[in-house]
Amino acid sequence: MKVSILTVVYNGAATIRHCIESVLKQDYSDIEYIIVDGGSTDGTQEIVQSYGSRITRFISEPDSGIYDAMNKGIQLASGDVIGILNADDYYAFPTVISEMAQVMSSGPFDGIYGDLEYVDSHETVKRKWISGQYEPGAFLNGWMPPHPTFFVKKEAYRNHGQFRLDLGSAADYELMLRFVHKAGVRIGYLPKVLVKMRVGGVSNSTLKNRIAANRNDLKAWEINGLRPRFYTLWLKPLRKIWQFI
Repeated sequence: MKVSILTVVYNGAATIRHCIESVLKQDYSDIEYIIVDGGSTDGTQEIVQSYGSRITRFISEPDSGIYDAMNKGIQLASGDVIGILNADDYYAFPTVISEMAQVMSSGPFDGIYGDLEYVDSHETVKRKWISGQYEPGAFLNGWMPPHPTFFVKKEAYRNHGQFRLDLGSAADYELMLRFVHKAGVRIGYLPKVLVKMRVGGVSNSTLKNRIAANRNDLKAWEINGLRPRFYTLWLKPLRKIWQFI
């Protein structure tokens, strides 16, 4: 099973090296690593290029944002399974990919997800996101897996499409809603912290941002011909916030 890992970055010199190293330290033997840069001017390109052929494919060109860059990477990917690791994030341990592949091969799965920890600049854990086992209909109760831990077969992208560019930060939520809740893509759970994510997301930072995010979350349901429950979109952030440690 060939695994493609995609990293999208724009002016990420402060964190990209840590991200890259966490991929290159994986013990899985068949990894294709693709980095899509939006035309960085802060030294990011030079850092990536310093790894030479250890990076399978590197492109740097203007794009229309993070999800446009992800779509470019998906088109370039030749692996059976695709995982997306943003430049601010890193894998928690060197066997993430091999353990994911083992679970993927153990059942009739199209995708695998796990747990995530939010960390500060000193790598101190500030919050945990424990996903729990997926049950059909869980999206109606505000559930979603952490997108950085979400590995899915490339076939799912071929069959069900890529990221929409009109949903802001809800684009990853919409894609997983479309894949899992609507199309029935079969996902398995690896109950470990797979990814460390640096804090700083904007969607939940203020009430105003949360209301804007809710609008896009609602649109994610509507464009798929789906109807959430009246509490679905408010439970979605609350399911994560209560996990402060």
